[in-house]
This record gives sequence, structure tokens and C-alpha cells, in this order.
Amino acid sequence: MSEYLNQTRGGQNRRSFLKTGFVAAGAAAVGVGLLEQSKPAAAQSSGLNAGDVAILQFLAAGELLEADFWTQYNELAGIQDGEVPGGTGNFIYTERLRSIDPNFPQYIHDNTDDEISHATFINAYLVSKGAQPVSLDQFRTLEGSTATGSSRKPRLTNLMQLTVDSSWWTRYRSSANNPDVNPTTFEQAVPDLHSGQYTAIPRTDGDLYPREHIQAIANTAAFHMPTVEQGGGSLRMALAQRATDVEVLRLLISMGPIESMHFQTWHEKAGQVRPITDPTNGLTFPDLNCGIDPNTGARGSAVRQMFQPNLIMPEPCPFISTSLPP
Repeated sequence: MSEYLNQTRGGQNRRSFLKTGFVAAGAAAVGVGLLEQSKPAAAQSSGLNAGDVAILQFLAAGELLEADFWTQYNELAGIQDGEVPGGTGNFIYTERLRSIDPNFPQYIHDNTDDEISHATFINAYLVSKGAQPVSLDQFRTLEGSTATGSSRKPRLTNLMQLTVDSSWWTRYRSSANNPDVNPTTFEQAVPDLHSGQYTAIPRTDGDLYPREHIQAIANTAAFHMPTVEQGGGSLRMALAQRATDVEVLRLLISMGPIESMHFQTWHEKAGQVRPITDPTNGLTFPDLNCGIDPNTGARGSAVRQMFQPNLIMPEPCPFISTSLPP
């Protein structure tokens, strides 16, 4: 499987997603052997070839990881119901997210429901084709939040020690560079999140105060959510180009737009985060609407456009070749 995935890595943004998307969610805790207990793809008796099975098993593992951390968000700040059970909610944390956007609980719930559905569907599809489904239950060993509202179940992912790469903010605003064509280093929207480890959920009820501290935790969540979702659409499109079965292709290209919708939704929410500094650790969320580069202090109209929060539509950029127009 690892050999096959190496062959599918077509560009820097896909590699970056695999490195920062899953790892930011805490996937490093699962380890490199997450599928070792499955039969080798080539040895399975199914209607799919080894490559298509490997693609689907890889995506199933990713969806299980996403479902795990989204469930943690939903327990504390989403909507706990028959679709997404678990937890009882944390009023103070939820209100800090609602201060960014009042629809946060509903969107958290719906994103969680999507990830659970995706994981369940892909595994059921693998079984229907005689292939091995993916289970990560043996890796559910991490202790999660003990704050009010948490189910306190063992976790796959750690939302309490995050280093968040927010360079997607400037990548999608750049009209000059594309990681797949002419890679460059894209600047961070929140430099502090990329240089330390911070929690995106209250670890205990002690994190609910002071107000600026729990707001910074909510702000971290608001940037972590799009950071993880940003690679989902392009990843599936890249893998679709390696699929050989028409039905697997249909599955991949059907899920891709859903992931892109997730990203754009959370991108817009991150743009509503207001500037604040956490008095307990110095974590600062800059004013992205002031025309000042939070990385270098540079000013000007180009800087303002690069960081302006409401520019959530991707800019035309080089594609396939720099000799072609954006």
C-alpha cells in the first residue's frame, strides 16, 4: 500500500495535506502501522484491484480520524442528538464559538455527521467488494478532555496539543503561485499557531476562565477546522486520477466537492475571528483586516488583499504550466 501511495503523490499541496492535515488532527498518535492488521490489498479476494482497494482503505482511515476529532468538537460545542450522539455540551465553550458565528454548533454537528457517514460508507463498500474494512479501535488510547460536556472516551486524535499550519490562508489568495506548479513558501495567517502547541478545546473546566483564554481556545478551533478540511477535495481528485474502477472513480469524485464545501464553510468562519491575545500563554490572533502582514509587519494594498478576511474565493493561479494564463 505504501508503494502505491508513493506513486500517487502528485504535488506539494497533497504532500502538505498528508503531513499537516492528519498530523494537526493528532493522527501521529496512530502510528505508521494503522493498516498492518488488514490483509495486504493485493491478497484480497474482491472485485477491485489492489490499487483501488488501497485508495479506499487509506480514505477510510482518514475518515475515521476525522470522525474522531469532529466528535470531540460535537460533544463540547455541537448538537448532541440521534445522528451524532455523545457528550452533553459545554455552555461556555459553545458561547465563545458562537461569538465568532452563531451557527457554529449546527455546522460542527453536520460536519461530524458527514465524516461518520463517509467512514461507514467506505468500509461497507469495501466489505461489499470482498475487501478488508479498516478499524482503528485498537489505537483509541489517548485521553481526551475532561471538561464538562465531554464523554471522556478514549480518543484517536489529540485536540489539546495542536500546531496549526494556516498558510492555506495566503495560498488560496495568491494569483502568482500554485504548489503543484511553482511551489513557494506561503505566509501564515496566525503565525503563533504555527510556532507552538495549543489546545482547541477546553482540557478541563479550568480552561473556561479567564474569558480571553477560552476565547483564544475557540479561535484556535476556528482555524484548526479549515486547516484539516482544506486538503480533502484536492486529495480525492488526485486519487481519482489513479482509480481504475469506474465505480471507485464515482465514489471519489462524489466526495470531493463535499470536502471542498466543508473547507469553504470553515474558511469563512475563520475570517470572523477577532484579534485577541491569550493572557495565559501569549497566543495572539492578529487583526487580518488592518492591512499589516502579521509575519513581517509589511503594509500596503497587496498585503491588505492577501490577508483580507472576506476573500474566501480562490484566486485564479498558474495551473498545469506557468506558460498558460491563470
